[in-house]
Amino acid sequence: MTRKRFPLANSDSATVRLRRELENWKIRRVRVGAFSVDRNAPQFFLSSGSAILRHGLRDAWRRVIRPAGFNGIIFFLDDLHHLTSSNADAIALSVRNQFQSFAVDGINCSVCFSAPLNYFSDIRSFAEPAVRFYDKVHLEPFTPTETLEYVEAVFGPKAGNIDGFSEWLQAKTHGHPYFMAFICRQMAELAHGSLTQESTLQHWPAIFAHLERYKFRSDLAQVPEREIQLLRDLALKPDDQITVKGLTAGDRAYFSKLTERGLLTRIARGRYKLYHPLFREFLRQES
Repeated sequence: MTRKRFPLANSDSATVRLRRELENWKIRRVRVGAFSVDRNAPQFFLSSGSAILRHGLRDAWRRVIRPAGFNGIIFFLDDLHHLTSSNADAIALSVRNQFQSFAVDGINCSVCFSAPLNYFSDIRSFAEPAVRFYDKVHLEPFTPTETLEYVEAVFGPKAGNIDGFSEWLQAKTHGHPYFMAFICRQMAELAHGSLTQESTLQHWPAIFAHLERYKFRSDLAQVPEREIQLLRDLALKPDDQITVKGLTAGDRAYFSKLTERGLLTRIARGRYKLYHPLFREFLRQES
């Protein structure tokens, strides 16, 4: 398989400007047929969520992306299942309609979102418009060999300490694609591509702080405080595998909800674990 490196990942000025613009946006909820989006900056007064999203991306295309010389972008929506709506196909159809409209305007903007394997399970026919628009790719944890290939693709095969950094990254992420990409992106920015052990240890606290802000706090944004406290209590247990047998009936009642939210993973009958060791580390620091 041929791997391509995209110039956007290596263009500091364009990336910083685009990230600064996108950080002003926050998707709060999804209603049938439209996004509801907030933008922190006060100059936008559009009432429709779809109109705000459309205006923002058109503006970014005109002011940032095209002047930087890029022919297209991919808009990533992580954990689409966390957006509150009555059904998944309504969300997926809304996203499809929004991004198809960009092609009419000559904007080359694709969309990629992550969600559980059963996200479309309630849609009976794969001929539904909400499903036909998407190509599904199943992501498994990367093996150590695949992690090495990924690091080489990001930093180049001639970067120093490729093997050592790949081993460290595999141990930290357990091959989780999202965490691998997040950490590598941060290392490219903070350490300017240096993969030495000293540089990695120096920047890890800042990287983890960014991970806490952009990922873990987002994971808990819609979780009631009682469930968050239960997660913290579970993180403090010495064994990463949690047996429900010794828990109270009240605590056990939350397990199905936390599993549906993707924060707990059921590994066997009556046995669970937090969805990732880095999430467990975050909860332990919060306790």
